[in-house]
Amino acid sequence: MNQEVGSTSTAVRLISAEKTRGLAARLGRVMQVGDVVALMGPLGAGKTTFVQGLAEGLGVPAGRHVASPTFALVNEHPGRVDFVHVDFYRIRSPAELPELGIEEAYDRAATAIEWAERFPEWLPEDALHIRLEVEGDGTRILHASGSGPRGRQLLRILTEGDLPAAPDRG
Repeated sequence: MNQEVGSTSTAVRLISAEKTRGLAARLGRVMQVGDVVALMGPLGAGKTTFVQGLAEGLGVPAGRHVASPTFALVNEHPGRVDFVHVDFYRIRSPAELPELGIEEAYDRAATAIEWAERFPEWLPEDALHIRLEVEGDGTRILHASGSGPRGRQLLRILTEGDLPAAPDRG
């Protein structure tokens, strides 16, 4: 697998954790099996907050605890689309990655990978790449780019705000 970041990108200012979760939830509502979001950025940048929003949009039950799988490495959540949340932070070598079943997850779930920059060779060619940065005042900046047809489509959806209404949970 190779990471080929597309030439089209966008930047979004996120003024609160709620805005971060809301943007991600809107994106999660259109995600499908096979979609991959690669999250990058320093500690405390908002990667897990973004993943919590994706989980909401993917229909993961509200009572389900969605936290960074730093020690478990992989968490799976049921939803409208099954959701696999991966964390590369504690992985020391690419030799450890086949045991996690990440490639299989790409075929059966929507996937978010925190610390994706650690092993970019393990990202599929078709993905949405998100880098979160923190400014001095605590404001987050989300930089997004898409690689492959679906990654670029998710980027366009994120950029254009052309997202469907939230599904009825009643």
